[in-house]
Amino acid sequence: MNHLAFTTAIIAVAAAGPLAAENRIDGQSADAPDLAAYGDLPVGVRQIELVHENQINILAIDPEGERPAELPRYDRPLTVEMWYPAAQNATGETSIRTFLRDGETEITLEGRAMRDAAPAATGAEYPLVLLSHGYPGNRFLMSHLGENLASKGYVVASIDHTDSTYRTQAAFGSTLVNRPLDQLFVLDEMARLNADANFDLTGMIDTDNAGLVGYSMGGYGAVITAGGGVTEESVDFSFGAPQGTLGIHVAGSETHEALPDPRIKTAVAIGPWGKNRDFWDAEGLAGIEIPMLFIAGSDDQVSLYEEGVREIWEGATGVDRSLLTFEGGSHNTAAPIPAPEESFAAGVSGHYTDEVWDTVFMNNVAQHFTTAWFDAALKGDAGAERFLQLPVFGSEGWTGFDAGTAEGLSYEVLQADVAPSPVPLPASAWLLGLAVGGLGMIRTRRGRTG
Repeated sequence: MNHLAFTTAIIAVAAAGPLAAENRIDGQSADAPDLAAYGDLPVGVRQIELVHENQINILAIDPEGERPAELPRYDRPLTVEMWYPAAQNATGETSIRTFLRDGETEITLEGRAMRDAAPAATGAEYPLVLLSHGYPGNRFLMSHLGENLASKGYVVASIDHTDSTYRTQAAFGSTLVNRPLDQLFVLDEMARLNADANFDLTGMIDTDNAGLVGYSMGGYGAVITAGGGVTEESVDFSFGAPQGTLGIHVAGSETHEALPDPRIKTAVAIGPWGKNRDFWDAEGLAGIEIPMLFIAGSDDQVSLYEEGVREIWEGATGVDRSLLTFEGGSHNTAAPIPAPEESFAAGVSGHYTDEVWDTVFMNNVAQHFTTAWFDAALKGDAGAERFLQLPVFGSEGWTGFDAGTAEGLSYEVLQADVAPSPVPLPASAWLLGLAVGGLGMIRTRRGRTG
């Protein structure tokens, strides 16, 4: 596998040079599946500043001292980037200014969304999709997905989670407690703005028909928001939230039972963290209330695969759920934008890249499957179902993929209250197959990306 990674990395750099030089987030591989293509709608984007009042101030709590009689509180700031269908004649700047993983290097990303563009005047309501990044991350880490979905008739709200961004990274306990609370607060705020006559997107945002995409710690939050309560043991983990503050998310507690919101109809969790550190057990995962799509790399060393993401998928026994796997993929599977050019000099390119898979192709696959998933779940598009009714292995041929382009992918489906059945081939057998015969396939994929 090391030889494979070294070889394909050289090919990827050579092939993707023009794309990387512009730091584009909207790349489309020559092998991209059908639903990865941008939709017909122009896209606008804008920044919104929100404040979640009277929240527990995790950073002000001494984890070693006595629990205070009253926990400290503060008004929690949250910046949100919103992508939306724009007017046909809209104009605006398409560059994005943001920061790298180091929290210091400011860069420019290039996409298709127009800054502060006039919204579409169609009178239509568009389903809301919330995007929730990892720890650390920021609201632009999945911007490829944000503007892609908006071009297909969604309003997308991507959250900068305070204490979890590249510039605000702080005590991990804040992320553990606040992640699902942030997600639901932004849902409430989108509903408020949708009813505000002074907001020019009034009436466009269908918050009663919402979806959620979470990556890594965003996926952790998505599992909790979907109903997956954490274990009693996790409340007292030394690396976790201080003074029992995670107790509000314990399975079976009154606070957690009241958390899931019926407006969120489905969720997509990419590399969700937590099962690898015993934050869920069978009882907690059985509490998940909405259908979920899980996306993972089989070589995820952060969230783990067999004892991580796959166990979450298997344990969500109360709902229909699917698992899309990139064989040999890492924790960076599918979610992050292509590595910005400056990230290599800054020494943080590994935050965005995978050793086996090309990022643009992975982004395209994520765009394809989330489009099909949300079109089916949020728009009731029966035609989208055919892209989700697939044989397990991509090598068998998948709807929406050209012949041979789904090699190394698998898609498994479990129905509510149905125990998982063994995968036809273990991961080790797939890895052997890739090592022996997959080099040429991945070379071709990387060479054709642009």
